[in-house]
Amino acid sequence: MTGIRLTAPAPGWSIDADVVVVGSGVAGLTAALRCAAAGLATVVVTKARLDDGSTRWAQGGVAAALGEGDTPEQHLDDTLVAGAGLCDETAVRTLVTEGPDAVRRLIGTGAHFDTADDGTIALGREGGHHRRRIAHAGGDATGAEISRALVEAVREAALHTVENALVLDLLTDAEGRTAGVSLHVMGEGQHDGVGAVNAPAVILATGGMGQVFSATTNPPVATGDGVALALRAGAEVSDLEFVQFHPTVLFLGAGAEGQQPLVSEAVRGEGAHLVDAHGTRFMLGQHELAELAPRDIVAKAITRQMQLHGTEHMYLDARHFGAKMWEQHFPTILAACRTHGIDPVTEPIPVAPAAHHASGGIRTDLRGRTTVPGLYACGEVACTGVHGANRLASNSLLEGLVFAERIAADIVADRPRSAAAATVADDPAPSPLLPPEARTTIQRIMTRGAGVVRSADSLARAAEELEDLHRSAFLKAGAAEPKDAVPGVEAWEVTNLLLVSRVLVAAARQREETRGCHWREDRPERDDENWRRHLVVKLTPDRQLVLRRTDTEAFGPVQPSGAADCAATGTTHPTPEEP
Repeated sequence: MTGIRLTAPAPGWSIDADVVVVGSGVAGLTAALRCAAAGLATVVVTKARLDDGSTRWAQGGVAAALGEGDTPEQHLDDTLVAGAGLCDETAVRTLVTEGPDAVRRLIGTGAHFDTADDGTIALGREGGHHRRRIAHAGGDATGAEISRALVEAVREAALHTVENALVLDLLTDAEGRTAGVSLHVMGEGQHDGVGAVNAPAVILATGGMGQVFSATTNPPVATGDGVALALRAGAEVSDLEFVQFHPTVLFLGAGAEGQQPLVSEAVRGEGAHLVDAHGTRFMLGQHELAELAPRDIVAKAITRQMQLHGTEHMYLDARHFGAKMWEQHFPTILAACRTHGIDPVTEPIPVAPAAHHASGGIRTDLRGRTTVPGLYACGEVACTGVHGANRLASNSLLEGLVFAERIAADIVADRPRSAAAATVADDPAPSPLLPPEARTTIQRIMTRGAGVVRSADSLARAAEELEDLHRSAFLKAGAAEPKDAVPGVEAWEVTNLLLVSRVLVAAARQREETRGCHWREDRPERDDENWRRHLVVKLTPDRQLVLRRTDTEAFGPVQPSGAADCAATGTTHPTPEEP
């Protein structure tokens, strides 16, 4: 354990439970429902409302070998290719083998997928898939339907939920084992202000970190809180340099920042073409699947065309769909485009890449266990080894389902200790907070230096600018009259964003190759001999980032380890000393 905490008031209230789940997307609610069904006292903590996470924004669907002639082995092959040599094959095999039944159980929970005329599940196709295996709902509203079904199931089961609550830090007992979380509830209600949920098992399902960048498809709540919490708790994170930029995000102008509307890959799956301003297709000849190549390949091709033509976007042309197909298959996208003055029925859609999905995260084993005893992670916040260097389209919802069920099974088999037996260690080492206005600064640093295209120079500048922000926070905290930021949601979020950004940049600087969605223009080739490896990062008690490289592309066992062990085999990235 690092002993590092966010600067925050002491908890003023507490809840006792067997399990606390942080996050209310597909992963979090699936895990919570399974734990509660087994008789465990389960509390769900979520940052906004139960249905406000990334899951409900998912348009494409859930990938699983459900169609005639399709097999888990074919799904595995497509996933391994997309992952650019860094997928853990055992994890992928687990995903694709258990995936079909997990989807069927989701249907049993109440989710309604679109069906064909014969009553079977209608399956679409997306980039990187050689078969139609994407189950979807409402055409392009799959996430909203899954979220609806799971939220209804949670309410029907009368689970204890705490909404509008930002998780702060992991609580531990005298042996360093998980004992719950501290959190801050925004607004009045049954609980208000900083409190604690005492539980011997904590499941982090906090979603992504897209708000690290200026433009993203992620909702405002995706500020990397789970990864930052895990780092402060001493857990290992892996592959954070692999941030997938979705190729086709509706271009709203050069100055557009924050969450941007997604134009689902399923649109290309139904035959839409990527074209330049002259209407010329540019994916032909670049990959056997053309517009349906894996996302990293398409995002790079669009970026190259933008550089070649000196423009800020390309176009997605689906005028040949006609109004009826747009209205029936892609009503959500159609409405979003029209809201912004674009009618895809009569004109091409301006698109550009934007930050979309974190392939890396908190390192876990096949049962979702992290390197901190009692701490689990699933969904986008986790790095199971499934995605490798680039996530295959629509594997994320499936990963959330499969590994959430595995986590619940592990917790139920181990039956957690009573929450009353947990004694929280008095080991505060608060981190100075950044002011809320630093959020935009961080996002612009990351977009310039660690966006779609990276280089040694751009990453070095980003690292220096991020360290200046980090150093400044410590200097202000150590001044005779401290002027550090006041504890609060915005200050906690931006402090989390800075920590996650520093780790991402440190890993991207060390990986001197181009692989998957990590594009180094100064190292344009893939280097399997030296870099078909994972980068694992840990935060030490003296706030140093320590990086180590795995021996193979396989994850290997995830075991509790001390900071000294990590430092002995890794590369240290020093941070400023506390004044």
